[in-house]
Amino acid sequence: MEHMDKETFRRVGHELVDWVAEYLDTVDARPVVPRIDPGDILSRLADHAPETPESMNRIMDDFKHVIMPGISHWQHPGWFGYFPANSSPPSILAELLIAGVGAQCMIWQTSPAAAELETVVLDWLRKMLGLPENMTGVIQDGASAATLCALLTAREVATGFKSNLTGITMPLTVYTSVESHSSVEKGAKIAGFGKDHIRLIPTDPEFAMDPVELERAIVRDRKAGMTPACVVATIGTTSSTAVDPIDRIGRICRQYNVRLHVDAAYAGTAAVVPELRHFFKGLEYAHSFVFNPHKWMLTNFDCSAYFVTEPDLLTRTFEIHPEYLKTGLESQVTNYRDWGIPLGRRFRALKLWFVIRSYGVAGIRRMVTEHVHFANTFKRWVADHPSFELMAPVHFSLVCFRFNDGRPESTLNEFNEALLENINEPGDVFLTHTVLGGKYTLRMAIGTWKTEETHVRQAWERIVNCAEASA
Repeated sequence: MEHMDKETFRRVGHELVDWVAEYLDTVDARPVVPRIDPGDILSRLADHAPETPESMNRIMDDFKHVIMPGISHWQHPGWFGYFPANSSPPSILAELLIAGVGAQCMIWQTSPAAAELETVVLDWLRKMLGLPENMTGVIQDGASAATLCALLTAREVATGFKSNLTGITMPLTVYTSVESHSSVEKGAKIAGFGKDHIRLIPTDPEFAMDPVELERAIVRDRKAGMTPACVVATIGTTSSTAVDPIDRIGRICRQYNVRLHVDAAYAGTAAVVPELRHFFKGLEYAHSFVFNPHKWMLTNFDCSAYFVTEPDLLTRTFEIHPEYLKTGLESQVTNYRDWGIPLGRRFRALKLWFVIRSYGVAGIRRMVTEHVHFANTFKRWVADHPSFELMAPVHFSLVCFRFNDGRPESTLNEFNEALLENINEPGDVFLTHTVLGGKYTLRMAIGTWKTEETHVRQAWERIVNCAEASA
């Protein structure tokens, strides 16, 4: 088999870096999301793999003319949908090195520098966010995986590490808010708790978990012979970035000997700003905490930081000892294969190292502060307009709002749904929606690294113009 020669690799590599640099510089000229129908890209792809090699020129030509027309541009300054999924030039360059080195980082011996860099960078993150000193971090592929790790650890602790392959040996229960991410319910099902043993706790008027209802549920289950195993609280819920009262929830967990996992997948980056750390009050009660640098900290997907207070319980949950992985160094090193579900691991720490060193903590803090400022500015515009209303508190850089000019409530959901379609139709901005208290709600999620206040203002002008044209 012939491999690409060095000179061809160098030439094509330079061309790709030039293409990426130009793409990042001009991404705002593209429609934020593709204007295609389901199956359009599929119909342009070959239905058989090529029997003989094809040139990189032909492959890249198809990438530009077949693949790119179907790509949503998450780095576009007009991307205000779902949540931020930041990339950045330093992280992209680190990804090139990660791919080039091609390291498998399952244990210390397979890539010593990768393991030790991960230890250092996760401790940098802990200090940057002001997390408790007794927390130790590891990189997971996403917050969903980290939450599953927390639930599996809670299961093992509750059963004395005696759960078996045929099912959990005692009826365990998991508690989370009705506004929590769907990964909590999914993780509880995967971990074997069973859907019937997941308690969805009601929220207060600000969509945060109600601690009184949580305690009632725990007491009720204990009286019924159940064993409350884990509470999953959220800092920055997906729909509205509501903040569960971690300190009150934590005290309840400690009183009833229930493990507490805190999901801050999106909002965790905000803790880099000291003035925003009041939202994280009570983390000293948490047994684990997760946030995603691949959302709001300029780091390419995937890279999720999972912190635990008792690493020995985490590793006891996942450790394996096959002969072919024994090195004789186990007592001297950290083998991260035992800190999560996969055996194989990518060299994700390099991305964080590049990003943190390239921007500095001050640079990351400045970006977060600007995005929060943009959100509060947008919040003020909404609040000051007679035909729009805020639908949830603005804690970070997400604003939930809707059009409401006083027409009958029965017609507002349909109107706002049509309004969102009209806002997104031209292609230079993109918002998404949720439903809060049964009301169709527009979400303005600010967080792309290229977004400036002028882009936020243009989006607001588009929103108002579309509303006025439809009203």
